[in-house]
Amino acid sequence: MSDASKTASSRTPFFIDTHSHFDAAEFDADRDAEYARAQAAGVALQIVPSITRDNFAAVAATCTGYPGCLPAWGLHPMYIATHRPEHLVDLRAQVAAHRPVAIGEIGLDFFVRGLDPATQTHYYVEQLKIARDFDLPVLLHCRKSSDELLKHLRQIKLPGGIAHAFNGSAQQAAEFIKLGFKLGFGGAFTWPRANHLRRLAAELPLESIVLETDSPDMPPVWIGQGRNAPGELPRIAAELALLRGMTVEDIAAATTRNARERLKLA
Repeated sequence: MSDASKTASSRTPFFIDTHSHFDAAEFDADRDAEYARAQAAGVALQIVPSITRDNFAAVAATCTGYPGCLPAWGLHPMYIATHRPEHLVDLRAQVAAHRPVAIGEIGLDFFVRGLDPATQTHYYVEQLKIARDFDLPVLLHCRKSSDELLKHLRQIKLPGGIAHAFNGSAQQAAEFIKLGFKLGFGGAFTWPRANHLRRLAAELPLESIVLETDSPDMPPVWIGQGRNAPGELPRIAAELALLRGMTVEDIAAATTRNARERLKLA
């Protein structure tokens, strides 16, 4: 168990932010303060995924400097203009040299125009193979692409993962769950008009839900269009507790247990 985990274990509740881009430039001016705020709020662990090969170093530095941050290595589908075939070789070497908790952020984005589906799929499938070879879960970007993601997951067997910012149907959720996935929920469901997401958050099996911020993105309603941060996770958990008629403590315990199970955290 990390020192951060030991420190936070005396607190209740204990939270894991399963998706935080805490290495992002948006935190350069106050990263120390935001890390301290998150730790004080009980957000003991953050999973920090990479997005490009050139981003590996920033993620590594963040996870070295902040013991509650754990890395995931991957090539994000929205940056296919940046990726090159040799970056897959570099990714495999990075995973071998510095074993992460997951391969991510990987996946498919069929919402943003101009992102070639075939190129996205190539990098997605090749990264699934890396995850398979290292027996690692994956952190999936799944915007408007759940069915295609699932098709390849059925062909390449993995130890599950997390469908980040899940926004698919209840039927697609069930298929991810069958394949060993947890479903990530964050600030997006806190908006009153997010009826579909709020229904999913309220009705999906609690044992299949994990919490995330996607900092500095995906801000909750109380931030509006401002910068999101890991320290907001307890309030996001409180919103989920209200939707499900539960206590924050029970939500924290369940989502932490789910994250530990899927990401094989001690």
